[in-house]
Amino acid sequence: MRRKDSSPCTYQLYPGMDGRWTLRLFGRLDIDTTPETLHSVTADILKSKPVSLQVDLSGVTYMDDYGTLLINELRHSPALRDARFEIENASADAAETLKRLGPEHATRPLPAPGRKSMNIVAELGDATIGAMIGLKFFVAFIGSVFLSTLSVIKKPNTLRFDDTIGHMKTTGVDAVPVVALISFLLGMIMAFMSSLQLTQFGANIYVASLVAVAMVSELGPIMTAIVVAGRSGSAYAAEISTMKISEEIDALSVMRFDPVLFLVIPRIIAAMVVIPLLTIFSSFFAIAGGMFIGVTMLDLTTSSYFQQTINTLKLFEVFWGLSKSLVFAVIIASVGCLRGVQAKGGPAAVGNAATSAVVTCIFLIILFDSLFAVMRSYW
Repeated sequence: MRRKDSSPCTYQLYPGMDGRWTLRLFGRLDIDTTPETLHSVTADILKSKPVSLQVDLSGVTYMDDYGTLLINELRHSPALRDARFEIENASADAAETLKRLGPEHATRPLPAPGRKSMNIVAELGDATIGAMIGLKFFVAFIGSVFLSTLSVIKKPNTLRFDDTIGHMKTTGVDAVPVVALISFLLGMIMAFMSSLQLTQFGANIYVASLVAVAMVSELGPIMTAIVVAGRSGSAYAAEISTMKISEEIDALSVMRFDPVLFLVIPRIIAAMVVIPLLTIFSSFFAIAGGMFIGVTMLDLTTSSYFQQTINTLKLFEVFWGLSKSLVFAVIIASVGCLRGVQAKGGPAAVGNAATSAVVTCIFLIILFDSLFAVMRSYW
């Protein structure tokens, strides 16, 4: 133990177990006392070479910016380069002064979190409460969307048409290339795999029937919806969550703008218009992909392939696929906007909202597609 009383600021340096030392400071840490104290403490620490150093400020009666400079110099001392550095027992004034170095200096760092014992009842209750809060928010959101939709029906001029057209472009027009490519390749895959079985029976012509029915009524709507969910559903969530954490939505409310009417309704209407159209494009390119396989590998002619497709497709299949795509459009736009409005926290909330929107959209798309399949079986 060493103690020096040559200045109004004194200190004690205690050795501990396993190289853990404690430095206790007493008196004033100001412009007059800091230089000499820093020189003496640094010299003693260099001799000690501690593994960790705890700085106890319980005896400090006054600290200004020069005192924080002393703490900062100690923290970055060569003798403590790889050592653990902690501050404890700082008074309210000293802690406030230390905040200028950063929040990690204001208080003693918390120990590394240990492994918590699992309490199943508590975790189940917490999850249940969270689910109920989420359900309450969801119901309130759906009610707001419904009321805003009625407002648009009564007063169409309240709809932001320019924003709606812009969302139609980003959701629909910009998605045509990727939807066309995926659908064309999917049609090729279906035609090729089905031909492996149908060729054995000389029924190559029925490849056209299989591709047309499967894509128009089932795979076309669901694949288009998944692609749009990945592109536009995440974009909706990211855009609105960014506005939420930057308090732009609160600003809209303060200015007496309805955030749902301002942000959500244009996106829902845009999705309901363009996603069924994208589904038609998807079916067309899938049929084209199947025709490519049929003409190049199955010795079918273009006219015979199209004729078989037209003979197979019924208006019911077309309208069934379009009705599903309309439901998927509402799901994608609503979930994307909902996750955006629910966002809380900092920049990480934007990524979390986008990820949650995509996962939720895909789950609900598959769930509702299954319900449509059950409905059709009992039609």
